[in-house]
Amino acid sequence: MAVDIKLKRANKVYHEEETLSGVVILTSKEPIQHQGITLTMDGAVSLQLSAKSVGVFEAFYNSVKYTLRCDVRRPLLAKDLMKSCEFILHSLPQKGRLTPSPVDFSITPESLQNVRERTPLPGFKIRGRLDSTNCIITQPLTGELMVENLDVPVKSIELQLVRVETCGCVEGYARDSTEIQNIQIADGNICQGLAIPIYMVFPRLFTCPTLETTNFKVEFEVNVVVILQDDHLITENFPLKIYRF
Repeated sequence: MAVDIKLKRANKVYHEEETLSGVVILTSKEPIQHQGITLTMDGAVSLQLSAKSVGVFEAFYNSVKYTLRCDVRRPLLAKDLMKSCEFILHSLPQKGRLTPSPVDFSITPESLQNVRERTPLPGFKIRGRLDSTNCIITQPLTGELMVENLDVPVKSIELQLVRVETCGCVEGYARDSTEIQNIQIADGNICQGLAIPIYMVFPRLFTCPTLETTNFKVEFEVNVVVILQDDHLITENFPLKIYRF
């Protein structure tokens, strides 16, 4: 005997105030007896120490899961059956219009922060533009990047999307950054003065609207990463605000 849950929506995506509907399928080769079938819906946020933890709650991994569970109670000598099915819950779109917040940037040796090496950096100037750091989750992050001059050839240019989770507790605040997407926008030594388009689609299962509460935050950042042939790494960080409209 087996039990299964089939939701009417194949993508299992629902919004607030919508009805979650489907069927419970019981499969058996012979007549069965049961003492009741129950459905339970759970929404849970779990906080766990991440593999990067060194001390007490120095880093954490968080997940938000919505689950529909079906329990079939069997007679005393028979084993109860259970089946669970995860689904995705989207918040209702926010009202109003989103105001674009374009960012023009220029990256030079003088503009870099947190330079760890004492050896001189090669000369370079990279400029670009993000069309908006206020982003709609269903629309791509766009812009362009241009290498104006560079003393060392380029090996690769990448866009790195990072989720930053912060949780408050008695001991203070725990902050954990996770790379959730990395795409290459240029490969090899590119032509100087050539505009390279920036186009990144937000991954549905790993992004959500930016969330800020008193003790819990989920934020997002994008890093522009330029890797040189001599293995120097140039990185520029841009905080993002993600909305659902």
